[in-house]
Amino acid sequence: MNDENLSKAFAILQEIKGQWQDNTINSLGNDPFLVLVSGILSHRTKDQVTKEATQRLLEVAPTPEDILKIPEEELSRIIYPVGFYRRKAKTLRKTAEILLTRYQGKVPDDLEELLKLPGVGRKTANLVLTMGFQKPAISVDTHIHRIVNRWGYVETKTPEETEKALREKLPLPYWEIINPLLVLFGQNICLPRRPRCSHCPVEEFCEKRGVEN
Repeated sequence: MNDENLSKAFAILQEIKGQWQDNTINSLGNDPFLVLVSGILSHRTKDQVTKEATQRLLEVAPTPEDILKIPEEELSRIIYPVGFYRRKAKTLRKTAEILLTRYQGKVPDDLEELLKLPGVGRKTANLVLTMGFQKPAISVDTHIHRIVNRWGYVETKTPEETEKALREKLPLPYWEIINPLLVLFGQNICLPRRPRCSHCPVEEFCEKRGVEN
């Protein structure tokens, strides 16, 4: 897929995205703390489970101060059944403490500072920058990595390699929208196994690399 076809594919997906079920956190808002919490909860967890757990937690604890008021065991119960929920409860409390002591309770808007927070990798840090602060960054999760390789837009082996390749190749106007748009596309059409190619609105642009069924 070249840049011209990528532009066409993005335009089509933008136009019809409202037709799909949205299990992404984008439907919850773009508050930086919300994005940070959801990113921490998302590791080894399905999108729908992450969204529901994030929503439950932030209904009772929308700030770092509120997180620290909740006992760890109760916090674990609130975010269950996300993967490693007990470990993530500890991480959330530690993160809240760091935000209060080092950043006046605010989520930092700098990549290097975000990466210092426990449980935060490049995917979450970049997502906070794009969604929470509308800064140029590319957040690559398994959906993004799978789809852009399947399209033939990049040829990489890991999400980290994909982020680097996209930073070098992807036009800047698409940096902010690639994650929410392709995650939604990956949840509904371009599935990990048995992608729904016969229902895909951008099939004509896709090289279907690695697709067997």
